[in-house]
Amino acid sequence: MRKEVFQMIWIAPSLLAADFSALGQEVARVPQAEMLHIDVMDGVFVPNLSMGPQVVASIRNKTRQIFDVHLMLLHPLPYIESFRKAGADWLTFHLESADDPEKVISAIEASGAKAGIALKPGTPIEAIRPYGDRLHSVTIMTVEPGFGGQKLKPEPLKKIRQLKEWFPQVLAEVDGGVNRETVAQCREAGADILVAGTAVFRSQDPAAEMDFLRG
Repeated sequence: MRKEVFQMIWIAPSLLAADFSALGQEVARVPQAEMLHIDVMDGVFVPNLSMGPQVVASIRNKTRQIFDVHLMLLHPLPYIESFRKAGADWLTFHLESADDPEKVISAIEASGAKAGIALKPGTPIEAIRPYGDRLHSVTIMTVEPGFGGQKLKPEPLKKIRQLKEWFPQVLAEVDGGVNRETVAQCREAGADILVAGTAVFRSQDPAAEMDFLRG
């Protein structure tokens, strides 16, 4: 299935960079995107707050695109079911969170969503090895999570090669600082999915921007 679907890099516009006062209209600006990346922040795990399940639910009927929900939460486990009911298709949590990864993955699987793990820039790829066989995707953070518009750190991209050697079926998603200047590095590293917020939503022509990033 992966070989059939991922013939080219997928672009996941990050709603963190969208206009929160008009999310429905913002979603309508990017119909060509294969999926939407939705950052959920608790102000504890990361120093910022963002949207909850109610906001996700409010835009679920605006599009049939995949909702890739990135849980930047100290305790993601209690929120799995609520975000799944709100419309999440993929649920990604941080390995650095306080909850037992096995329990979080099991809860995601039980909800019917696809499970992913995100790694901060300083977390080694070896940390996901016990869980790789159960994962749909691994999100390689190339910035410290919490705020959009940061510059990509190239060092974390090296994790993708090792990920692919161990778990070739797992999708590699790059999140942070993806734009016209950095996209070549992401492609060369072997990324399957690129999260792009500012580059897409602050563009005058989001479709053209996504086409460029796809290559």
